Amino acid sequence: MKTEETVLEIDLNALERNIHYLKSRLKPTTWFLAVVKASSYGNNSVAIATHIQKKKLANYFAVAYTSEGIALREAGITLPILVLHPQPIHFDDIVKYNLEPTLYSKRITDLFLEYGKNHNLNKYLVHLKCNTGLNRLGFNIGEVDEVLDLLKNNSVVEVKTAYSHLAASEDLAEREFTENQIKTFIAFQEKITSALPYKVIYHQCNTSGILNYPQAQFDMVRCGIGMYGFANDVVLQKNLTPIMALKSVISQIHTLQVGDSLGYNRGYIADHITKTATIPVGHADGINRIYGKGKGFVFINGQKAPIIGNVCMDMILVEVTDIACEEGDEVIVFDKEHTAEVLAESAGTISYELITSMAHRIRRVYILK
Repeated sequence: MKTEETVLEIDLNALERNIHYLKSRLKPTTWFLAVVKASSYGNNSVAIATHIQKKKLANYFAVAYTSEGIALREAGITLPILVLHPQPIHFDDIVKYNLEPTLYSKRITDLFLEYGKNHNLNKYLVHLKCNTGLNRLGFNIGEVDEVLDLLKNNSVVEVKTAYSHLAASEDLAEREFTENQIKTFIAFQEKITSALPYKVIYHQCNTSGILNYPQAQFDMVRCGIGMYGFANDVVLQKNLTPIMALKSVISQIHTLQVGDSLGYNRGYIADHITKTATIPVGHADGINRIYGKGKGFVFINGQKAPIIGNVCMDMILVEVTDIACEEGDEVIVFDKEHTAEVLAESAGTISYELITSMAHRIRRVYILK
């Protein structure tokens, strides 16, 4: 379908295929947690979670913030939702919407236990974050005994899962570090299993962990970027399909003479007769200024057109001197063939940053056959 405006096409068929492939790397008994934080990595968390739930492709969802979980509940999502980074100010909403908070520090544990006691909670499901080397959130191995002492005879909460996060699972040069993280998490599991009188589900693998460390899948895996079509590995990428395509159109074509300048701060000055195309997508849409001045590019009629000058809030300007094109022609910013990962790398960043930057004002179009 040829577009006549800036749109984000989201291929739900590719989403399903990606999940089925990732599940094929797991034992049949391993649960699958779908990470739908950050608007499902720039897609649309409600649309993505609704489709996953309808197709019964996941056992759990995870979001970063309480507000993301509320949006899913209000849209009719009934699967369990793990909140990765809750704050005490949101405890009322967490309970109201039946969300499951992570206990990642002694402070938040104490506060939630106090909250639960004051609100007569009984075996409310929570999750324990174990720090095995990422050093962002979570209990260190030397701290967990104290927390387990608080939890093991406490009827206010019940620990549903305990989890950790791999820091460099996509980088095989860091294999020793990753294997040490896995060993440390197993040590956590031994302590938790000994302390708590009920079954706890354990999970540590992200997408790259699923692909590179199958021995660490434990009871469940958490998958984000892989669902959306990125493997973080050139060899494995052939098994996944990016689900997102950002398309736009040529609004206007200009011809610059030698010495003419282009855009804000005269970011480009022509040293040859230059034909340029103006495209209605800019840094307010997620194509940040880092892609300007020849770093980033788009594709027009199958040919690569570099972004020249500075990226504007609502527009980019590309050189089309040697490209046969007209106003109204379709522009591919990224898609399955010209991926967001390649565009991001051109500016020294990563696909995660680019795709999660996609503005809500861009119209989403869902493809489902």
